[in-house]
Amino acid sequence: MPQVERVPTSWALDASPTDDSPAVSLRCQDAKLPFHFTFEAVRPNIFRTSFYSEGHPLPPHPSVPRIPSDLGDAKASVSSSDFSREIKLGDISAEVDWKEGVPLLSVKLGDEKPLHQDVPHRSYVLHGDGVAHYSRYFKGTLHVGLGEKAAPMNLSGRRFQLSATDSFGYDVYRTDPLYKNIPLLINATPKGCVALFSSSHSRGEYSIGAEMDGMWGPYRVYRQDFGGLEEYVIVGKTIKDIVTSYASLAGHPLLVPRWAFGYLSGGMKYSMLDDPPAGEALLELARKMKEHDIPCSAYQMSSGYTVAEQPPKTRNVFTWNRHRFPDPEGFMRQYRALGMRIIANVKPYVLENHPEYQRLKAAGALFVDPHTKSTAVTRLWSAGGGESGEGGHIDFTSAAGFQWWFEGIKKLKQEGVECMWNDNNEYTVTDDGWQCALDQPDLDVPESCRKRPEMGLWGRSLHTELHGKASHDAMLAVTPDERPFVLTRSATAGTMRYACSSWSGDNTTSWEGMKGANALSLTAGMCLMHCYGHDIGGFEGPQPSPELLLRWVQLGAYSPRFAINCFKTSGGDNSVGDVIEPWMHPSVTHLVRRAIKRRYALIPYLYSLSLEGHLSATPPQRWTGWGYEGDDTVWTSREITDGETQYWLGDALLVGGVYEPGVSKGRVYLPRKDDGDEGYVNLNAPWQYLQAGQWVDVDAEWHGAGIPVLAKVGSAIPVGRDVQVLSPGEKTNPAGLPLDDFRAVEIFPPQGPSPKRFETTWLEDDGVAVVTKNKIARYTVSYRAAEGEVLVRFARDESEGFAAPWRDLVVVLPVGDGRRVVSEGGEQVVDLGRDEVGRRRFELKDSS
Repeated sequence: MPQVERVPTSWALDASPTDDSPAVSLRCQDAKLPFHFTFEAVRPNIFRTSFYSEGHPLPPHPSVPRIPSDLGDAKASVSSSDFSREIKLGDISAEVDWKEGVPLLSVKLGDEKPLHQDVPHRSYVLHGDGVAHYSRYFKGTLHVGLGEKAAPMNLSGRRFQLSATDSFGYDVYRTDPLYKNIPLLINATPKGCVALFSSSHSRGEYSIGAEMDGMWGPYRVYRQDFGGLEEYVIVGKTIKDIVTSYASLAGHPLLVPRWAFGYLSGGMKYSMLDDPPAGEALLELARKMKEHDIPCSAYQMSSGYTVAEQPPKTRNVFTWNRHRFPDPEGFMRQYRALGMRIIANVKPYVLENHPEYQRLKAAGALFVDPHTKSTAVTRLWSAGGGESGEGGHIDFTSAAGFQWWFEGIKKLKQEGVECMWNDNNEYTVTDDGWQCALDQPDLDVPESCRKRPEMGLWGRSLHTELHGKASHDAMLAVTPDERPFVLTRSATAGTMRYACSSWSGDNTTSWEGMKGANALSLTAGMCLMHCYGHDIGGFEGPQPSPELLLRWVQLGAYSPRFAINCFKTSGGDNSVGDVIEPWMHPSVTHLVRRAIKRRYALIPYLYSLSLEGHLSATPPQRWTGWGYEGDDTVWTSREITDGETQYWLGDALLVGGVYEPGVSKGRVYLPRKDDGDEGYVNLNAPWQYLQAGQWVDVDAEWHGAGIPVLAKVGSAIPVGRDVQVLSPGEKTNPAGLPLDDFRAVEIFPPQGPSPKRFETTWLEDDGVAVVTKNKIARYTVSYRAAEGEVLVRFARDESEGFAAPWRDLVVVLPVGDGRRVVSEGGEQVVDLGRDEVGRRRFELKDSS
């Protein structure tokens, strides 16, 4: 786009602040550039910057609510001069200086060098219809965030579009933009971290040291296409501090139903079939899962169920193809009886041949093209790969559009759909001048923007957010006591207040794609997309080889979201495509089954991490340096800062991988916390203990051990049955699932006697209730290693009203640990012998 920069200068105080006010307000004295600048402390470690004018208003619907200042018990120390103002809050100091003609912000933590500095003479800039913010780029530091950006995890030295597209078959290392647009950029160093977050839904770009200009020095620049700037500055010692503080603005992650941590099957093929009809084919798929003894919790039903029966055979959201599904409600009841639920694809647009198109057009539910003064028309994906037709996106700022969608989702929910899959919601329209209705009753329209309905100012991703809200609210209206499950492909910061899950979109089958996806997971988690994963095996591209499929399933089993979904286009019928099935390579089916069953056994651990994330904003999947900031290697090793080859799953499990064919070992770095670090246990043969602070080559024969997975010595993970179970809060059980009445805890004590006592608490609830009614129980196991025995203490806290259906607890020792378990709490201990891999097991009998 054209570069049209003007730098407002000659700033002066807009009003004299009181001596103790932790804020400053400036105005530009140039009458041709009537801009305002404000800076204020809104939380003890969060500041808000505003840079705006009447022609460049603040975001009319910010992606996070504008919070009032609340410093709690923190005492601000403020000092001022004629051209500067410094605010100190604890170890944090922020100074705004305007003596050289433009506002310059500098932020420090303690006595260290500044974590943030604006670029002199070019800090806050008018940029055409939008604005830009230039700040110093510190080479050699780690930059992460922005929602969903191409691998590697470290964004330093690169440029990104702040937008979203339908990135079908993208290159995980090169394609930009992808599906998510969350303008949260975190700059992390061993000495402290700072993040910048823009609340605008506008398109733009971030250059993070990618541009070079000798006069200005190394810089990064945030360019926003429309409107004025509202930017939050968040300061913390660690990335965790940044993420938890960001959650206080954006909202904590929502909970998915507990069943959603199981295997989610999918594929375009089945819902596109006419012979046999799709419904029959899907029922047969569910029966095959049982024949192969592969647990599966749901099926992601692609939009083939909405394809018209008569030409033109296009996708018409909220309609059913009655040849493929003669009785939708009956079909879904049968599916539930086979143990699987339906996740239904819904797209926020209508083609001109949609039965409701003319009514929606007349009601003002679609955008208006300012050039024609009529309904805006664009080309939309309509049938097979690359096929399109004319139509329009739903304008979710319109009362008619929002309500139509709300009613459509309600009906699907009433028919039996249990998750709404908000797909194709990137709003990749062709003109930022398209006009929004702005008459949706819940939408707050500032007076200054009532005559500014253009999509560019309000932001395309605003509609992605409101799309999520409409689906969320409709599901809640049908079942107010159950948490709504909205899966979204696109997202901005506000979307995740309504959608509880997402994934990396239409990825490609390749070893590189599997590897690079790890980096996307880590940045997604830092941006509060917690129940996040990838289409295992690849959505587009060739079918995975037996080895690649197995490696990907083994890796995916240790991620928050586990789904196999694809659309393998071909030279034949590109409206159907091929599908990945877990038994497609008989030579590895038994190993795929083993990995999926391990996934189900891990659900108590995964679900506890989800509850923890809901309460504290800590992501389940974490960068290797998370909690190990004192280890120099996590900052200096490019393998670690790239985030492609390993990660933490919670505090207990360090997950590696194998990313090349024919490789029998996986290289993993074992981060070191401090001098007392007890190291790790290899959970695969040869089951050895390994010291922290070193690189190790772990045996990972693909027909044997599987990918590298190591447990932190002193940790513990709760596990359950390796099959589907009934969540405690579920009121019906049409599939006759077993109760969730078994719980074990795998512990990893030091190899020899140790005076240390280790403690782990995990969380459980009924797996169903809405967040506001959630009752969480806490279970704590602590242990100490002695000569010939491990002394265990167990405590349950069910005081909030939830009591788990299991009562006894099985304690599982690592392979090769011949010690016995002794209870320190007086419970009877029963030796259960060894399991199939040789681990000793002891049951603590509940005495209550």
